[in-house]
Amino acid sequence: MKISSFFYLVSFGVRTILLGKEDPILGTIIVTDRCNLHCKHCSVNNISSVLYPHDQIRREMEQLYAMGVRILFFCGGETFLWRDGPHTLRTLVLEAREMGFLIVNVVTNGTFPLDLPEADLILLSLDGDRERHNAIRGDTYDAILENVRRATADNICFYMAVNRINRDAIRAVCETARETPHVKAVSFNFHTPYPDTRDLALTRAEKAACCAVIGEMMEEGAPVFNLRSAFPYLIDNRFPTPCRQCVVMENGKLSTCGRCIEVPGLCEECGYFFVAEYTLLFRGNVRVILEMLKTYLRYI
Repeated sequence: MKISSFFYLVSFGVRTILLGKEDPILGTIIVTDRCNLHCKHCSVNNISSVLYPHDQIRREMEQLYAMGVRILFFCGGETFLWRDGPHTLRTLVLEAREMGFLIVNVVTNGTFPLDLPEADLILLSLDGDRERHNAIRGDTYDAILENVRRATADNICFYMAVNRINRDAIRAVCETARETPHVKAVSFNFHTPYPDTRDLALTRAEKAACCAVIGEMMEEGAPVFNLRSAFPYLIDNRFPTPCRQCVVMENGKLSTCGRCIEVPGLCEECGYFFVAEYTLLFRGNVRVILEMLKTYLRYI
């Protein structure tokens, strides 16, 4: 991260905390919900299977930038499926950079070649060791790791959604992140239980056990891109929701925090680590602030 970008984000945080502002800083654009996988824990794939047009996505970028968003994610569906004529995902990342976004990240399932050095982070879904990942996502584990090994930049962050199937594979994913070339870190979430996937949700005791393992891996030097100071709030779901500083744009529709905000009662069961981290940060939690400064400087 450039020093100028770092100080801009620190300044935003200070203004938000001291003045109680709710302006967004992080935005996600859904480029499509089309996906080549049908993962057991996913409730938002292949609903329309539309690849949104380039001009529309560019207008959405401009709208988010005008609102003050400076950290941008491109998400799906599967993002690497997106194209519009000559325009590909690389086009969007480069245009976002030219527009002035300070951090530009991409979320992917990792089943396509990982040739996108222009992105700050490629957040790649790896949901366990081979057995448990494949139980959730189909027979993709080996192909994904081969794509990671052939990646053209060291900008990959594993992204694991922890649920009842893979909760015992946290250590395996941390070790894989530590041992695999081109991987900078691993980031965790707990499964957020949409109505059709409620059976995958963790109990409080299971969340506590998972956080204990993640904490142990941090102590052992695993590159974990999460904040340990937020764990108690995640275990008990006692962090404020929704996160007003995060927005999602899909097909011209702007949502605060995430698409799941419209599902009654789901915010109270949110499992997204970054939502807890950001809401606690912008409420002035000193431990979270200090840990986030250290973590972001290390991994971005």
